Amino acid sequence: MLFPKKVKHRKWQTGRKSPSRLARPDTRGTRLAFGSYALKATMPSRLTSNQIEAARKVLTRSTAKGGKLWIRVFPDWPITGKPAEVGMGSGKGDLKHFVFQVRPGRILFELDGVPEASAREYLRQAGAKLPMKTVIIARD
Repeated sequence: MLFPKKVKHRKWQTGRKSPSRLARPDTRGTRLAFGSYALKATMPSRLTSNQIEAARKVLTRSTAKGGKLWIRVFPDWPITGKPAEVGMGSGKGDLKHFVFQVRPGRILFELDGVPEASAREYLRQAGAKLPMKTVIIARD
């Protein structure tokens, strides 16, 4: 599972949850940089480290012999939660997991060194493990 080795602040403030702000297209990480095929997000969502790991396992099976895989996201946003049946007050909850906040247009994974038909199939399978709609793009 992916998580930061060291963080400056263990618990972050929640931040704004405006749907219009999250639906705004991303400006960074929107173009193919390393591979020939990529999985691109088309809607906003939060990716947990478990979901990234599930998609990574599907893709590493495809690239076992000769392909190369790049993971373009890293979960560094801490999510806290209080246990069940605990009263209000007494501070913020303990750290549960880390997430990456995905905005539309963000490239999540890139593949290279794999035939196009199999790359599209494996990226489709990896997209099925994620909680958002994705599209497969290829280098022009």
